[in-house]
Amino acid sequence: MSPPHTTSRSNPKLVGENARSSDVDQPWEQDNQAWWDWYLTLADNGDDPVGALRDADPLPAFPVIDEEAVAVELRTLFSVSRAERAFFRENGFIKLRGVLSPAATLRLRRELVDILGATFDTVLDGGTTERFLSAELVWMHNRMLRQYVLSPRIAIIAVGLLDVPRVRLYHDNVMSMEPGSGRTPWHYDDHHFPLATQDVVTAWIPAQPVSRAMGPLAFARPIEVYKLVEGIAFNKFDTSYDRQVAEAFRNRAVAVDDEPYEIGEVSFHHNLCFHTAAANRTRQSRIVLANTYYADGARVVDAPTMVSGDWQKFIPDTKPGDIAASALNPVCWPPEPPTHG
Repeated sequence: MSPPHTTSRSNPKLVGENARSSDVDQPWEQDNQAWWDWYLTLADNGDDPVGALRDADPLPAFPVIDEEAVAVELRTLFSVSRAERAFFRENGFIKLRGVLSPAATLRLRRELVDILGATFDTVLDGGTTERFLSAELVWMHNRMLRQYVLSPRIAIIAVGLLDVPRVRLYHDNVMSMEPGSGRTPWHYDDHHFPLATQDVVTAWIPAQPVSRAMGPLAFARPIEVYKLVEGIAFNKFDTSYDRQVAEAFRNRAVAVDDEPYEIGEVSFHHNLCFHTAAANRTRQSRIVLANTYYADGARVVDAPTMVSGDWQKFIPDTKPGDIAASALNPVCWPPEPPTHG
């Protein structure tokens, strides 16, 4: 499903044909960090400027957990109730407490701080401001992160919420909303993942508690509210799409869940769930690991757009229309039986 075409003018973060044409039905021409640098310019911060930053609450203190203890925790299955599955089907998201222990959450944060700091040659938690940093496919190169990304504990939740037999990994996404970074625009992920299925869910795993001042993910509910904004033209150049979606939701009194996240709390949102995030008004980086899973057997859409970024990085050696099952898209649950040669 492609976003509608646009007819606007220019955006300094776009280059080449992406900048010249108002069409989105074209490949993305830069890397995925450049994609995020562009995408955040589409958020309207006019009525809610970031303003002066404040100190975040200190991170809680827990004993350091070793790698084997993390592995055991992430292999231990998490049960989702019938009522929780029904809530997800109706609203397109759910927040689950205790998916990770506090110790495993803070160990994740330590790993992600090191990864992002090395990737961007920066110091997090105040060293960089007003930027949204992103790194993907970290699981391929970091043994500890592999545990969190391919975790049976997380993936079995995705299977239960989607009510499908098996899920594959689309990609991991290590994200840091740096101090002073503005809003994430209203969107749903159907625009972002070039998969010809709606059986797609993203596990949003904060690596610290997320207060309202830090910009928690906020969900419009119920899931059907996406139909209220289907007629709004996506604009790749300015904030008009974000502003019009927000206005449509206000006019229809759409409920928005923007509650803070406790440590260890993880949210799961469906491909059709509209969501946003407020600015990070603290001096602490809001660091998150987001794992996206989809139903095994799904195909790549016939015509991916620039809104999907460098999708071939995540599904290599796969053409539009092919089944999305590359070596970078392993089945995460249930475990595949061993092969015997």
